[in-house]
This record gives sequence, C-alpha cells and structure tokens, in this order.
Amino acid sequence: MKPTIAYIALGSNLGNRKKFIKSALKVLSNTNQVELGRVCFAHHNRSTNQVELTRVSKIIETAPLAQMDQPNYLNAVAEIKTTLTAQSLHKILACVEKTLGRTAREKWAPRTIDLDLLLFGQEIINLPNLTIPHPQMHLRSFVLNGLCRLNPNLLHPVIKEPVSELADRLVGCDFVLNPNLPQLISIAGIIGVGKTTLAKKLSKKLCCKLLLEPYDQNPFLPEVYAGKKELALNSQLYFLTARTKQLNPDILAPGRIIVSDYFFDKELIYANLLLNFQQLTLYKKIYPQFAEKVAPPVLIIYMQDSSDKCLQRIHKRNRPYEQTIKVQFLDALAAGHQHLFARWKTCPVIRISVSNFDCTKPADINRLANQIKHYIASP
Repeated sequence: MKPTIAYIALGSNLGNRKKFIKSALKVLSNTNQVELGRVCFAHHNRSTNQVELTRVSKIIETAPLAQMDQPNYLNAVAEIKTTLTAQSLHKILACVEKTLGRTAREKWAPRTIDLDLLLFGQEIINLPNLTIPHPQMHLRSFVLNGLCRLNPNLLHPVIKEPVSELADRLVGCDFVLNPNLPQLISIAGIIGVGKTTLAKKLSKKLCCKLLLEPYDQNPFLPEVYAGKKELALNSQLYFLTARTKQLNPDILAPGRIIVSDYFFDKELIYANLLLNFQQLTLYKKIYPQFAEKVAPPVLIIYMQDSSDKCLQRIHKRNRPYEQTIKVQFLDALAAGHQHLFARWKTCPVIRISVSNFDCTKPADINRLANQIKHYIASP
C-alpha cells in the first residue's frame, strides 16, 4: 500500500513542554514498537512500520489563543508517511495524548500535549469526530509557519491556496472566529482599483448587506480635490463621522455578514496626505474617539493594481472632482496602504492582484466568495 503524507501539529503548555513534544515525536516514529493499549493497535499489523516520521519544524513558543489566561505553548509541525487510514491515525494520536498525560478535553484547555491531524494527503474528510483539513489551521500562524518550513507549496485541499499564501494573510497573527461580532468584510485599495464593483459583486454572491462609502455626499471633497486645502480637515471630519455612523456595532448585528467598499483605518492614510501639520495634529486627537466606536473588520480584501491603471479607470468613470488626481497621489496612497498592511493585526488580509482577478468573471467571484466563507463565523 502506497503511504500517505500527513501533517500533525504538536502543542504543549503544561509541565516540561519541550520534553512532552519530543516524547510524542518519539512515539510517533516507533508506533509498531510501542504499546499504547489494545484499543489502538490490536487491529493493526505490527510487523510493518505504519508511521514514518520524516521531518519536523522548529519548535516555537506562542501565546494562548484568544488571550486566554494560561501558560504559553510550545508548538511544532511534523510531517509523516503512513499506511494507516486517517481515522486510524486519528485514534493513535488520541492514544498518544492519553499516554503522555493529557486529561482535559475542553476546547483550548491547558494540556501536556495536543496532537492535531492537519492534513492527510489531499483528502477532505467530514465526520462527527474528524474534520480534515483541520478547520482552523488557516487561521493559525504557528501552524502555517511550521508547514511553510516543511513544504511552502503544500496546497490546502479546500481553500485551494498554498500554505505560504495562507500564512501571508495572517501577518504572523493567530485569529479566532467570533460569531458575536458583526462579520464585516472590508474592501481596501487605492482610488480606482475597483473596490465598489467588487463589493457589489460579493454582497450579491454572499446574499448580505452592502455598505458604500458616502464620498458623493461629502460637500467638501470636490473643493479639496480642486486645491482648497483649508477645507481638507472639514472633508476628513465629514468622512470620519459618516463612517463611524455606518460602522456602529449597535447597528451591525452580531453574526450578520456585511461587505463594505472601504475600511475605516484608511482615514489616517488620507489624513496624512491631505492635511497640513496643524490640521493633522488636531485630527489625530479626534480620531481615536471615533475609531473605538466602530465595528472592526473580520476580513480585509486588499485589491492591488498599478497607479497608472487606476488613473485610467478614474478618467474613464469621469467623476468631475476626481479628474485632477495625479499618479503621484495614487502612488502615495499605495505606499500608505502597503505600510499599514505590513503591520496589520486586526484580522486576516486576502490580497488580490487585479491583473489576475476579474470582477466580471463569475468564476473569479465564486472562488473568492468560497474562500471568504472560511474566514467568517457561521451564524
């Protein structure tokens, strides 16, 4: 029987954490020689090595999920080859955990050892006690980074992206889906990149509420683009108050999916470009009071394209007040977005290159919508 390549996440946050991880790896590499109880091995042929430990990532320390009050974890990812079925391997992992002293089975409870079956070849399994791929692995940097050290091109069988791409979306963070929050999906990108078009397509596909930024209602914006910089602060404060009202968590119901064609934090990017020193100083004193009153996004879709192509779209849609926009301003906006998302910690970020994505193609919208479903909490 041809062996299957599988990946296992190891974690420990009680006792001698490193020793527990190494002990689990030792047991996994000698399953045909170690007696873990009849329940695990009575139905297996012990004359053949059923699990071969091939590679192990570096052991790293991580904070517990959801800021829980418990000790930090040591984590690693192991690659194995096995002739076992996924169900049999899952049973063995449970036996290894029990043998090494794990007793608590509550979700996210502290444990001497935790062994999660992440991937089993390219199989997709949905059983009451076993889901493969692991349903949360794409939200855990400590898992994805370990997988990247072993095989960065490894494809997630459901999301259909390599683990290196999934890791990039998390910017080194770990996230937990929270159905008690509004499931706000915010589209980001510079002017003319196609945010509104994508937001409309996604809201229709996901059958959810659509929020559009009120730029046409801002009475100061045309004047600012015309060069009246003394009105820039008025324009920014108009957007600040309007968006705070739109994104009020008391209006956006918990668990409800919403797509917006902007993300709130872009306010600071524009403020830094449009306001003079005195205006910006005042604005930065006001901004935090509004920012704390908005619902945070659970997912950002960051659209990227060249400034030249975005400027062509701006001219084509022919909004009078936008015709004075220069490519240098778009370059500065792009740099501001890149800087912000390089250190973004609020939620995952899916980056889309417009040159490889077409909003008019149902296949592209369907693919993105299907991926989004893995980053939002089910009602």
